[in-house]
Amino acid sequence: MTMRSRHPFSLGLLLAFLALTAHAQSAPPLYAGQSLYLPIYSHLYHGDVNAKTGKPSETLVSAHISIRNTDPRVALKVDSARYYNTEGKLLREFLPQPQTIAPLGTYELYVPRSDSTGGSGANFIIEWSAERPINPPLVEALHADIREARTLLFVTTAHPIQTR
Repeated sequence: MTMRSRHPFSLGLLLAFLALTAHAQSAPPLYAGQSLYLPIYSHLYHGDVNAKTGKPSETLVSAHISIRNTDPRVALKVDSARYYNTEGKLLREFLPQPQTIAPLGTYELYVPRSDSTGGSGANFIIEWSAERPINPPLVEALHADIREARTLLFVTTAHPIQTR
């Protein structure tokens, strides 16, 4: 066998090793629990500032919160879902008791359009845990105001935080 015939085999092994290494490095980390910050809007400001009130117009929106277990093998537990207003005041705990989400399952919360107590800077702090490290959940809020003449929809996504 000549050097020329060995080179493609060696190069193939090197490329396969590099591909596996790159894949392993790009895999997301696993967690056994997290605190997640989810921005919520109970209303949106828009338009010009009113000369009499000094405020812009407001549109109330609902928020449909979706907590999705992205792990195909292990359940997770949502330990709490605390709802805070713009000033950071706790409005309420949405979970009377921890909720288990089956693998690839979803748990949902809902803030109705009529509930404007959160304000434009409302948020949830969602705490979750699992028996062992798993894929972290995907947590989003779909905000909506659907009427005959127009539809307003947008999504916010939760981010991990340290609560110390």
